[in-house]
Formats: sequence, C-alpha cells, structure tokens
Amino acid sequence: MLGEKTTTIDQRQALGEAFPILGREYPDLLVLSPDTSRSTGAAKFREAFPRRFLCTGVSEMNTLCMAAGLALEGWRPLVAGFAMFVGGKAWEPLRNSIAYPRLKVIIVATHGGINVGPDGVTHQMVEDIALMRAIPGMTVLAPTDANQVLPVLRAALDHDGPVYVRLERHPMPLATDPEERYVIGKSRSMRQGNDLTLIGEGSMVFTALEAALLLAEQGIEAEVISAVSIKPLDEEAVLAAAERTGAIVAVEDHNRYGGLGSAVAEVLSLHRPCPIEQVALQDTYAESGEAEQLRVKYHLAVQDVVDAAHRVLRKRNNYIEAKREKGR
Repeated sequence: MLGEKTTTIDQRQALGEAFPILGREYPDLLVLSPDTSRSTGAAKFREAFPRRFLCTGVSEMNTLCMAAGLALEGWRPLVAGFAMFVGGKAWEPLRNSIAYPRLKVIIVATHGGINVGPDGVTHQMVEDIALMRAIPGMTVLAPTDANQVLPVLRAALDHDGPVYVRLERHPMPLATDPEERYVIGKSRSMRQGNDLTLIGEGSMVFTALEAALLLAEQGIEAEVISAVSIKPLDEEAVLAAAERTGAIVAVEDHNRYGGLGSAVAEVLSLHRPCPIEQVALQDTYAESGEAEQLRVKYHLAVQDVVDAAHRVLRKRNNYIEAKREKGR
C-alpha cells in the first residue's frame, strides 16, 4: 500500500473524472461553480453537460442560494468550490437556505486543511469540519483517497438532505477500491492491530499508516481506521476500537477544536471512556509553504503520530495500574 513506488493522485483529479460519470447516472444533476471550475475539475462536467452547468462567478453566498432554489425546483444541485469559501464565507446561506429546510444540496469543498500549502492561510480551511458538524442535519464526509471520491459522491447524491464532502489538494496514495460501494455513517478499516487505534481523515489516514509501520518496528501493532463519515460518526467502530485496544489517537488536518478528535472524544466520554490523544493543529493558523514542510512544522507529520501513540499508551498503562492499585 505504501512505499517509494506508491502512486499518488490528487482528489481534485478524481473529482474531475467523476463529474461526467455522475452526469450520466443522474440526469437531474446540476453543477454550480463559483468561478473555480478548472481548479475543482467541474470544467469536465461543463464540457459533457453544458446545459446543466452554471458558472456563478466569485459569489459563493449567491451560489448556495441558487443551489437552494434549484433544489426546490426538483434539481439535484452540487456546488463545487474551495472549502474556505463554500464552507466558510457562505456558511450563513448554507445554514439558513439549505440546511434549515433540509434541502438536497451537495457541497463539494476542495482545498481542505493546510496541505494547500503555497496558497497560504486565506485558502487553508482548518475550521470547516467544526462549522459543518455544528449545523443540524448536515452530513460531513471525507473520502480516504482519490479512488473513494466517486463512491462517496454517489452516496451523497442518494442521501436525503445536505451533504458536505471535504476534499484535499495535495496528492495522496491510493488504498481503496474504486468499485467499493460507500455507505454514509461507516468508517473503513485500513490496518489491523490490537495495541492502539489510530483514527484519521483524508490524507492523514496515510500519515497514520506510515506511523503504524514505524510503531510495528518497535513491537507496537496499531490498527488504522479511516473516518470517512465524520458526521454521522461511525460510533460502533469507535466503541469497538475502545473496547479492543483501550487507546485512541485522532489524526486530522484541522484545528483541534470541533473536528474529528472532538467527535471521537464525544462518543468515548458518553459511552466508553478511554485514553485519547489528538494530532491536529494546536489552535493556530499555518503559513504559506510546501505541504509536507507545513505538516512537519505544525506537528501533523508521521513522527508526531508516533509520539502521540506513545503518550496514549502511557496514559492507558497508568490507568490500568491505578485501577489495579485501587482494587488491592
């Protein structure tokens, strides 16, 4: 799965390839682009179905309001744009015009996280998972890799209600089967292990997998789970992991507040408390730079996951020892 010869593909490339396929499968699909069709791959939908494509200009708020109106008229609208703008700048119409009336609108948000690199802080969306999770009725999905983009979009288009699909700019390895059907609310097991659990989203899943290989060299077997569905979270998988390993690390390219780590911690605290660590942005913005350099500087790299794994194992062992002492 991982190694020097691993093929890496940009999720936006997969999105562009998916558009004509989805256009044929869903004759009521209409794609709106706030002047980002080349960057998001939506231009391929425009080429295949020009009468079902709308370039709405640099006006994300207006774009989402148009999508709401089109949904009311029986269309299946999909908005493709940058996460910072379709998820950030346009949050209010997304909430009031789409989510409140529970309209069937898909928001495909590319450029999630700091891995957009040289585009700089204004385009690095590190709050979107928190913003979307807080909206009642909103579904939040993060495909594991490029291969999973099409199956996730099919699930989103078949879902009754608004869906936010988070994609990334930086190329990542391929690890899933493009023919594998995806079901909303389900995670994906990426590696087996009984010593601790690493739960990641998007490309951070591969950071977790690399960390698991290093941990294995140290005699520690970590299981890795891809949290494809961040909302609703796969609570069954999280609780099973807590029961099985008793130590969890959440790994995400997002601020530490309100993201995947928060979602996992909420489930654990309510149903099955166990030690947890986070690998995430520590309540800070990043800067302009190459994606891998930024991940090292802001502690989202492989070694940071390894370090978090050791911390959570110490927590678990201390808890077990304290419990043993109390029982004497």
